[in-house]
Amino acid sequence: MSPFKVNYGQDPRMGFEGRKKEKYKGAERFVEKIKEIQEKVKAALGKAQEEIKKYADRKREEANKYRVGDFIVIEH
Repeated sequence: MSPFKVNYGQDPRMGFEGRKKEKYKGAERFVEKIKEIQEKVKAALGKAQEEIKKYADRKREEANKYRVGDFIVIEH
């Protein structure tokens, strides 16, 4: 028997023991709602990222007029 149990009549709680699920239905619904919101936000951010990349790539193609092997004359 541990000294804690002798003093207090029970084993110490370490903070990671499982809890009874029926007591926390509201918390479980909240967690599920947050997960749904996170998935929607992730999808929206992915779509926005694709659109921004498409626009940026189009601008980069216009700026890249030279290709590997092109002959370039530099005047001083």
